[in-house]
Amino acid sequence: MTTNVANLLVVDDDLSMREMLDVMLTSEGYNIEYAEDGSKAIRMLAKRDYDLVISDIRMGPVDGLAVLKEAKRRSPETLVIMISAFATTETAVEAMNDGAYDYIPKPFDVDEMKQTIRNALERKTLENEKQALEAELKKTYHFESIVGNSPALMRIYTTIKQVADTRTNVLITGESGTGKELIARGIHNNSSRKDSPFTVIHCAGIPETLMESELFGHRKGAFTGAVENKEGLFEASHDGTVFLDEIAELSPTIQVKLLRVVHEKAFKRVGDTKDIEVDIRIISATNKNLEDEVIAGNFREDLFYRLNVIHIDTPPLRERKEDLPALAHHFLEKFSKEMGKSIHKLSSYALDMLATYDFPGNIRELENMIERSVATATTNIILPESLALASHKQTKTQQGETVSATPVIQDFPPTGIDLEGMLGNMERQYLLKAMEMSGGGKQKAAELLGITMRNLRYRLEKLEKEKAQ
Repeated sequence: MTTNVANLLVVDDDLSMREMLDVMLTSEGYNIEYAEDGSKAIRMLAKRDYDLVISDIRMGPVDGLAVLKEAKRRSPETLVIMISAFATTETAVEAMNDGAYDYIPKPFDVDEMKQTIRNALERKTLENEKQALEAELKKTYHFESIVGNSPALMRIYTTIKQVADTRTNVLITGESGTGKELIARGIHNNSSRKDSPFTVIHCAGIPETLMESELFGHRKGAFTGAVENKEGLFEASHDGTVFLDEIAELSPTIQVKLLRVVHEKAFKRVGDTKDIEVDIRIISATNKNLEDEVIAGNFREDLFYRLNVIHIDTPPLRERKEDLPALAHHFLEKFSKEMGKSIHKLSSYALDMLATYDFPGNIRELENMIERSVATATTNIILPESLALASHKQTKTQQGETVSATPVIQDFPPTGIDLEGMLGNMERQYLLKAMEMSGGGKQKAAELLGITMRNLRYRLEKLEKEKAQ
């Protein structure tokens, strides 16, 4: 039963289907209205908004796709589930492209339909709550570069809001590619230092022999090649923020000198005896466990405590899958614009495929994946076959053991292979084997394959289409 009663519109020209849906949906406690054709549905949509519309596709003279377009035009927040016994894969893709939440072929499983509706309405409620909180935060705080509204990210937004306009040093931890620099920029952009420099220093990218001179500058004649006085990055960042990325890579010598900057806000140029005072805020980041580095003797304990006043941990993408659609569409829009293409969205099947992937490279890997998909796309929607998942993706067996999804290559003929044909044949075999093991049950087959029901339906329909050709 739903706690907040949702308003549903059911559109189908089949009386028996409307009656069946009436029994099913009434038992769930929804408020339901019915339309026996597309024309009436469009008139009803003009009078009020619905939380969810369930519409058959094949109706005349106004079909379900027209109902879908009108529902989304009048109220983009309205969810639409399309059902049909006659729709083709192309029709399903068109429906998804026009904003359908899901496409379910008839005859459908009643429990599956109930769960799909629950999931859709729950997602809508959570999305509304998150957007309200995000909008409240963004009234006075700027997070335009950080995409997503998962609970983990909302906690980070709140922390940024709390610490942005303080002088406190911040340590940001997390795996590579999780957006640590974006978090640092978010802190800077929401502080009183926002009009002053934001200096990014990649600690692992500067040779140790040059690091001291780069950070602190040098005096003319301090060493061979020092032909003039040089201002260091800390001095150039006065009144601003210094972001020390990969802080764990600093040498012990530089750690000592950095400790003085953190503690006294002063340093000396290489070869000089004069102190230079600076007002800078230091934000550090690392993909290592700095406490372990301290224990191992690789990082100074006193420096660690000076830097780790406020700790922000950025979660890996696999732990914030709720943000996948927003992130994917953000990158899709970005690269479509850069490449001059008109690609509007990722299909729900493509999003389902992304949702089953662990993204070892995190957001950076997703960004590269979407860029590659946009570059190679030949349609205005990204389909599953446009996505190239990393070959080292891991999957789980029925016993819970993690195994490589990449088969071991036993032999590679010198004449070459038909890669597309081999992959297609492998997919067909796995699909058929999963359906056999599940006794024809799609839900069980999807679980065996580690994919969603929508993804399974897409692949089976694709298989049937190939057989018919």
